[in-house]
Amino acid sequence: MTARCLMVWGTSSGAGKSWLATALCRWYARQGLRVAPFKAQNMSNNARVVATPEGGEGEIGAAQYFQALAAGVEPDVRMNPLLLKPEADTRSQVVLLGRVDAELTALRWRERSPRVWPVVRQALDELRAEHDLIVMEGAGSPAEINLQDTDIVNLAPVRHAQARALLVADIDRGGAFAHLYGTWALLPADLRGALRGFVLNKFRGDAALLEPAPQRLQALTGVPTLATLPLRWGHGLPEEDGVFDDRATRGGGPVRSTVAVVAYPRISNLDEFQPLKNAAGVRLVWARTPADCAGADWIILPGSKATAADLAWLRAQGLDAAIAAHAARGGAVLGICGGLQMLGEALIDPHGVDGNAPGLGLLPLVTAFERDKTVRRSAATFAALPPGPWAGLGGVRVRGYEIHHGRTVPHPALVARGEIAHEVLPGLAWCNAAGNVLGLYLHGLFEDEAALRALLGARARPLADVFDDLAGLVEAHFAPGVLAALAGP
Repeated sequence: MTARCLMVWGTSSGAGKSWLATALCRWYARQGLRVAPFKAQNMSNNARVVATPEGGEGEIGAAQYFQALAAGVEPDVRMNPLLLKPEADTRSQVVLLGRVDAELTALRWRERSPRVWPVVRQALDELRAEHDLIVMEGAGSPAEINLQDTDIVNLAPVRHAQARALLVADIDRGGAFAHLYGTWALLPADLRGALRGFVLNKFRGDAALLEPAPQRLQALTGVPTLATLPLRWGHGLPEEDGVFDDRATRGGGPVRSTVAVVAYPRISNLDEFQPLKNAAGVRLVWARTPADCAGADWIILPGSKATAADLAWLRAQGLDAAIAAHAARGGAVLGICGGLQMLGEALIDPHGVDGNAPGLGLLPLVTAFERDKTVRRSAATFAALPPGPWAGLGGVRVRGYEIHHGRTVPHPALVARGEIAHEVLPGLAWCNAAGNVLGLYLHGLFEDEAALRALLGARARPLADVFDDLAGLVEAHFAPGVLAALAGP
C-alpha cells in the first residue's frame, strides 16, 4: 500500500507548523492509522539521535522526533532525511540520512537540491510503503519565490506524493489574512489545487469577530478556512526554536527554583529543557546578560553548535564573570555538551573543527576537538557525587543521547597540582570537588523522570498527555469529518 500524504505548510516560520503536524500525527494515530511524520529538510540545532535503517544511529530534527512519538512509531532518519545545522550566519553543517556529509556542506545552497532530492524522495517512498498516512511538514513558507526552483521541502514532496495541504498562519502577529492570500497567490499554479484549507493559529478572543473575512478569503481563493485554533501558552511540547518569552516558562504554582539557561547565539538542543518549563515551582529564564542570572538557583550552559564562538560571545556580555561569581558563592552550575567544554580550562582544535579558546576554568578539564562527530544514544549510572546541589543524582541511572565533536579529559598539569574533577559518569560527566559545578555530555537529563525527581522533587508531565491534549485541541476546532476527509480517498 502507498500511504496518502497531508502537508502542513505555514505562511512563515513560527506560524505553528510543527505543533499542528504533531497534533495531526496523534489524532490520526488514534483513529487506528499507521502514521509517520516527514520533513524533507529541516534547519535547526535542536536534534535527536535515532535509528538508521541499517541499524546504526544518526541525527534528525527534534520536531520530527516528537512527531514520531506522537504517532506511536519509532523515529528514524528517513523522517527528516536532510538536516541543516547552522554554524554561522552563512554556513550550516549538512546532515544527510543522519550523518554529516562534508561534501554537501561545502556546496553552495542552490547546488545541493539536485544532489539530495533523489535521497529525499527515496526516504519518502519507503515511509509511504510502510504506513497508511504521512503527515508532512513544510519549512518557512511555500511562497518563497526566490527558492521555488530548488525547493525540496515544500513543493517537490507535494508534487511527488500528490499530497493535500493545509496552510497555517499566526493570527496573533497580525496580518494573517494578507499572509494567507499572498501565499496562495504566490504558489505555483499547479499546486494551488493541493491546498485544501486555511488554518488560523494562536487566536485570542471571540472567533465571531473574524467575520466576514474567512468568507471573503474563500471567495478570492476558493479555499475554505477549516479551523481557528486558540492561543495555547505552555502546551507542553518543545518548540522548534526553543526560546520563548517568560509566559511559557513556568510550570505553575509558587516559584521554588529559578533556572537561568545561557542563551548564546548558536545554542542547541533547547528542547531538552521542556520538562523544566512544565515542572511546577520552576521558573526558567533565558540569560543573555549578567542581570538575567541575578537570583538564579542554577545557571545552565547548554549545548552549542559553535562552542568557541559562543564562548567568546559569553565573555563579551560579561556572563563569564557572573557565572564565576555564582559558582564562587556555591551556586549550582551545569554545563551540557558544549557547555561542559566551556567549563574546562581550554578548547584545543588541531583539525579546524570549531576553534581554540581558553575555557572558564571551573572544571580542571581540557577538550580536544576531533574530526568525527559522536552521535549515539547512551545510558549510565551516576557514581556518588560530592555534597552539593547535584548530590541527589548519585546512584541514578539515566538515559539520553550524545551529539558532539571532541573528547574531554582531566587537564594533566592541574591533575599534577592536585586539582581533581570527579568523573561521575564514565567518560560523560565530571563534578568539581566542591560539588556545585557539574559538566556532562549526555543530553536529556531533565527528560529522565528519576533525575528530575532527584534534583527538584518534580515530575515531568508525560509526553503522552501532551500529545493527547494537542490531538483533542484540533479535534475540537476542526468541523466534524474534516480531518477524516483530508486523509481519505
